Amino acid sequence: MTGHILLVDDEEIVLRSCQRILRGEDYDIDVARDGLTALGMVNEKDYDVLVLDIMMPKMDGLEVLRRVKESRPDIEVLMITGLNEIGTAVKAMKLGAFDYLPKPFEPEDLKLLVGRAFDRANRLQAGRSGEAESGASYHFENIIGDSDAMQRVFRLVAHCAPTNSTVMLRGESGTGKEVIARAIHYNSLRKDQPFVPVDCTSLTESLLESELFGHVKGSFTGATANKKGLFENADGGTLFLDEIGNISLSTQAKLLRFIEEREFKAVGDTRVHSVDVRLVTATNKDLESMVAEGEFRDDLYYRINIFPIEIPPLKDRRDDIPLLAAHFLDRFNKDAQNEATEFSPAAMNLLMNHDWPGNVRELENAVQRAVILAGGDIIRQGHVVNIIDTMQRVEIDVPQTSEELKRMKKIARQKSVENVEKHFVLGALKRNGWNVTHAAEETGMQRSNFQALMAKYDIRVRGLDKDE
Repeated sequence: MTGHILLVDDEEIVLRSCQRILRGEDYDIDVARDGLTALGMVNEKDYDVLVLDIMMPKMDGLEVLRRVKESRPDIEVLMITGLNEIGTAVKAMKLGAFDYLPKPFEPEDLKLLVGRAFDRANRLQAGRSGEAESGASYHFENIIGDSDAMQRVFRLVAHCAPTNSTVMLRGESGTGKEVIARAIHYNSLRKDQPFVPVDCTSLTESLLESELFGHVKGSFTGATANKKGLFENADGGTLFLDEIGNISLSTQAKLLRFIEEREFKAVGDTRVHSVDVRLVTATNKDLESMVAEGEFRDDLYYRINIFPIEIPPLKDRRDDIPLLAAHFLDRFNKDAQNEATEFSPAAMNLLMNHDWPGNVRELENAVQRAVILAGGDIIRQGHVVNIIDTMQRVEIDVPQTSEELKRMKKIARQKSVENVEKHFVLGALKRNGWNVTHAAEETGMQRSNFQALMAKYDIRVRGLDKDE
């Protein structure tokens, strides 16, 4: 399937570079040199992914992002930023951007992020169209995990899957909650009906309500036609609400009404619609605390917490790491020209001893990058060293070739620079009582550039304006 991409940048050299990098990846690529032109092209053609620069004449990237998400929330947007624009890139993520890529970037990084954006766009489109999947990949035997912790999860899934019970999946980001949700669906009596996933973090309040319940023509700016919601698309099947803790109180009220009455109204419509949908939710938040603080409705909480399942973080199921790593190695080998054969003992030792704050998703990304770097050889410690800052604690693989030495030196230099930058910022903040203005002045930096470094390393100061 060909992916449709729009590259938007006012620098000709950047456009040509991106075109060259993405050429041969089965993408249909168009270009625009300013934001206004890009908006016109989006209205005329169905794009899957936008690669969008932030600083542009006529209209900046943030404004383009806002307008695209209002009219075409299904398009995934990847922002390209300079170092001093990283704070702005964080704002872009809040507006619904898929991810951002700082300049200068490696070709592999652009390919990787565009590929992920396209995959996500495909998944969402499949959900919206209500197309049922075969579900073969979501049988219990195909979900990786032999640890005691995962076996407990499998037992709970086996109990609830054949029922119509509402299920809540709880766990850290990246633990595989959507995989478990799909396993519940494809092992239920609804397996031949649609499974529709919804990422509640990727849409604004108004757009989320419209996506869930649909809307009628003219109900809001940009509603140029009637649109069925995801509840209707999931009729007879399962609706998966990922990160339900992020939805607004008003949307919570409408969701509660549906759960209680199995009825809803589209935005701007007076008619009542009825559907048969099983609800599976997921969250990485402490909903009990949110209920106590009035941020989440207690009546909705009790309605969705009927059958909770806790998904363990990867650090609590380390016995599964070799199985998962081998699984991802096999998958990514199929896409690589040269197959990586295996992990060296030192590389596997590194994987086993890392805490994996990003969980299974982080491990998947690390293996994919390692396959690219290994280039058809054994995956050694140097190919995955970028995932941790403590490589001195483990046995080091000795490079075998000059090219491998170059790659390892490049990674080491990058990690060294990042480590220095991070401690530079933290040190300045500590010396100045966590006052950003004073810290910037002491270091001789502009406050905006100092904040950009803070954003780069997710360093936050209590009381600092979120939007700064």
